[in-house]
Amino acid sequence: MKKTFKALKFTCLSLFTALCFIACDKEFVNIKSNVIGEENANFDADNDTIPILAYNKKLSALQINNLSANLLGFYNDLAYGQTTASIITQVVPNSFNPDFGENPEIESVILRIPYFSKPDGTDEEGNTTYSIKDSLFGDANAPIKLLVYQNNYFLRDFNPDSEGAQNYFSNGNNGNGADDFALTENATINFDEHKGELLYENENFTPSSEVIVVTTGEGDDETSERLTPSIRVPLKNEFWKTLILDKEGQPELSNPNNFKNHFRGLYIKAEAIDNNGNMVLLDLGSTDSSITINYTKDSTVEGERVDATYVLKFSENRLNTIINKYDQVTLTNGNTETGDDTLYLKGAEGSMAVVDLFSGDVEYEDEDGNTSIIPALEAFKKTYRELDENGDYIKENDDYLLKRLINDVQLVIYEDETMPTPPPVDGKDYHHADRIYAYDVKNNMPIIDYLIDPTENKADPFNSRVISLGQRRKDNNGNAKYKIHVTEHIKNILLRDSTNTKIGLVLSTNVNVSQNAKILNSEDDVTNIPAAAILTPRGTILHGTKESVPQDKRMRLEIFFTKPK
Repeated sequence: MKKTFKALKFTCLSLFTALCFIACDKEFVNIKSNVIGEENANFDADNDTIPILAYNKKLSALQINNLSANLLGFYNDLAYGQTTASIITQVVPNSFNPDFGENPEIESVILRIPYFSKPDGTDEEGNTTYSIKDSLFGDANAPIKLLVYQNNYFLRDFNPDSEGAQNYFSNGNNGNGADDFALTENATINFDEHKGELLYENENFTPSSEVIVVTTGEGDDETSERLTPSIRVPLKNEFWKTLILDKEGQPELSNPNNFKNHFRGLYIKAEAIDNNGNMVLLDLGSTDSSITINYTKDSTVEGERVDATYVLKFSENRLNTIINKYDQVTLTNGNTETGDDTLYLKGAEGSMAVVDLFSGDVEYEDEDGNTSIIPALEAFKKTYRELDENGDYIKENDDYLLKRLINDVQLVIYEDETMPTPPPVDGKDYHHADRIYAYDVKNNMPIIDYLIDPTENKADPFNSRVISLGQRRKDNNGNAKYKIHVTEHIKNILLRDSTNTKIGLVLSTNVNVSQNAKILNSEDDVTNIPAAAILTPRGTILHGTKESVPQDKRMRLEIFFTKPK
């Protein structure tokens, strides 16, 4: 299909909207401000729509260690299928070379991992209540089987082959569907083959938003502590006596390296119950995440005992294993030449979309009606930039002069309304909180519009970065759509010849998470993805860019500019 740029004419073509320009005065071509003053009142606003190319990228072998949070549980997406997530983590003591006193005896060992919760009110007694809805995926009332094992696989901090950090990668679609696997650069790990003693088992685990009240002491010495909603479960006492208390004074408790080799951590495994369950996002990096050994020891007063604790924290060396059973759709790499009609955005080793704003060669028609076949990006520049009598771009200081003042550029994306979706809850449809995160594929970083967005809200990700990464909205016809603002990205291309990098799109439930996760042995442009795409099991389906998609629902680039009257 022929794409054509025509200079100085407004002609709607089948694939690219021709952009016309009339020479502007020098005062106007300084587009470093989007504000049009009274002195420029002789200009009108206008806009053009440019079709683009977008295709699917199937995701696999994603870096799953050193994430800012961790998924645990089972989630069934009606449009994709099932995802199960488990956790393998190292732990280290808060202190080394401990003195446990005389005749120490363990009273309890408590594992606690908080959810990401937010205050949402107070109870009848004025105590703060919490919501864990931002941590929960699926039905909180659908239980999972929760097991905590000793992990016998040693998680290395450093890669002996590269002398850098050791990374671990997902293997969600290539396991046996039950065991938890991970990859390194030269090995496949089955953690179920390295699990040790079973330390906890719950056949019917469901998350709770209730505050946990812990009471200690008796009588006048009784105290109560209110803990935020968490997984809080007891572990086997005898195991920790042998592992910790009996090693007092020995090398195993003398430093972190010795301890990590002595105890290689926990394997926290989730399993579905009758193909159902729930999934939660856990904050293992919280200072409240811990394994607390509560014990007593002899007092200096004969016949009395005193309480004591020994606390272990979760190290940064932890990872999420992923098991996917996508039985509703087959994820594949898309067509990089023609684009795809349907785009799949799925978290937890799923799929993303890649957008190429100016791909291939196009037919360009200059002001005199002469046509030539040139790269699409060059045609775009010729259409927007000022040209001298020789057809060369005019530069002033360090910026190229433009024929139009660009006010806004939006990537407009429509949701596929035929996507299987659960019924609304509390009057809100299932996808109402979905966000699309856009990033620079070449440089593995957010696009500049994200970086300068002043609406960052760390406490409320749903209402964060709402200028650059617009929230999901319905148009007048009831179609759900997203608007990603790429104004500064496009300006940099036109003004400063910045590289026309491809834009990656992933689904995110927290657009504040901008760290990257590597892809193992990537063979194309996409070498990293935003870690936010791993930290959600959710998915959505979007309309793509092919001509088979109805024009009013096709993904497109909209440019709003100001022109002379």
